[in-house]
Amino acid sequence: MLDQSILQQVREIFKNLDAHYTFRLIADSHRSEAEEMRQFLSDFASCSDHLANEYNQTFQDNSLEFSILKDGIETGITFRGIPNGHEFTSLLLAVLNADGKGKNLPDEAICRRIKALKGDIRLQTYVSLTCTNCPDVVQALNIMALLKPDLTHEMVDGALFQEEVNKLNVQAVPAVYANGEMLHMGRGSLGELLQKLEERFGSEPNSENAPIHREFDVLVIGGGPAGSSAAIYSARKGLHVGVVAGRIGGQVKETVGIENLISVPQTTGARLADDLRNHMNHYPIELFEERSIETALLQESQKLIMAHGGETFSAPAIIIATGASWRRLNVPGEAEYIGRGVAFCPHCDGPFYQGKHVAVIGGGNSGIEAAIDLAGICSKVTVYEFLDNLKADQVLQKKLYSLPNVEVFTSMQTTEVVGNGEKVTGIRVKNRKSGEEEVHPLDGIFVQIGLAANSAPFREALETTPIGEIKIDAACRTSIPGVYAAGDVSSVPYKQIIIAMGEGAKAALSAFDDRTRGVI
Repeated sequence: MLDQSILQQVREIFKNLDAHYTFRLIADSHRSEAEEMRQFLSDFASCSDHLANEYNQTFQDNSLEFSILKDGIETGITFRGIPNGHEFTSLLLAVLNADGKGKNLPDEAICRRIKALKGDIRLQTYVSLTCTNCPDVVQALNIMALLKPDLTHEMVDGALFQEEVNKLNVQAVPAVYANGEMLHMGRGSLGELLQKLEERFGSEPNSENAPIHREFDVLVIGGGPAGSSAAIYSARKGLHVGVVAGRIGGQVKETVGIENLISVPQTTGARLADDLRNHMNHYPIELFEERSIETALLQESQKLIMAHGGETFSAPAIIIATGASWRRLNVPGEAEYIGRGVAFCPHCDGPFYQGKHVAVIGGGNSGIEAAIDLAGICSKVTVYEFLDNLKADQVLQKKLYSLPNVEVFTSMQTTEVVGNGEKVTGIRVKNRKSGEEEVHPLDGIFVQIGLAANSAPFREALETTPIGEIKIDAACRTSIPGVYAAGDVSSVPYKQIIIAMGEGAKAALSAFDDRTRGVI
């Protein structure tokens, strides 16, 4: 079932395994996928003498799953479905992380927080094998299962358990349930998921663990193009640099195709994120991922940053490069129907709307790209743009208008997401020229109206624009000496990857200049 070239790569990856792993398969023989899963696991296990299969055939209950055992002991990780597509990496990392050889294992501070979670926790993540955001969530929760014995996690391929998905009314992935109740919907990092689990279940206090505080010459908040650039330029000056981020790559990681990074004709968001990490690893830069900032004390000469979980960081120079997140419509019904007809990622959630009518809100590049992608899946795509004309590049508009199942409305304001209590049934829009309002029936809504600056922890101390961007001068300096901002979180115009990289470099050079002049 698995290609020989893939199997050879897996053999190379698993050649240094220490423990022995068993894939315990339970499958209802009446399911057509049972033999496919058995063949898949047989091929996979053939890649190492440290891998083996155990097959338990049933004749009822629609079972199709396998759990991973390490030296005969359950790891807490289960896959309900065949982890092909993007989830193949999740299976590889589940084994490597169990063996202590994975590259995405968290550091001491995060491990402490995971182990401190209270109670027995059963997690399920419903995924689509075409979803690019699902593996991050699956891999994060698998790590938690490995670190905390009374926490289990199972990946569920929604396409193979449609009745279950329909019962839960899952219309977007990844969808995470904790002890049978919804916990999280959409993309998420280990840090975000951990924080939600802490809020839901609480944490056991541990007085034996000393508080963790770290000091640097330059502290960069954010790991996207701007933050990575700032860290590299600072490290090249011989400074002790720390990067505190939710994830390396930031918002870029959600971008499927990138074709405007000069000198790189084509790449992907995931590949660029990896490239940013690799470049930073060429320097003695300390990376602290899966962090969220709670408080920032910026007025003193030594700036102090407090992360969720009690960890603190300090430096005389702080470069804020926290980027931006998807902007919401903020209309009635939107929040209620997120994950039940309101979505933000067409690549992740598009397959749920096969053969259905969806709307795309936003006529910029991201909106039109989303509409083009969805037109290949959905029966009909309707684009609503607030302005009088689409803002997307002409090449994208030309492609859009060539598609037979797409319609475009400009000068339209979305005023309400309409639903029946369970799912979206339509959208209320207002014609900005005539003032008339009407409800258009449809099955789903993809919001693509741009980004909002991630500046919340810093707004009380720093000057911001009316839309929350941190105000900077031409050299990326903010209103407080020693504090700099770069990229999408700042007031710099034109939110582009290449501009963010340049702004990150500029912020680092400004900080170094201020340091040499004795300003900080």
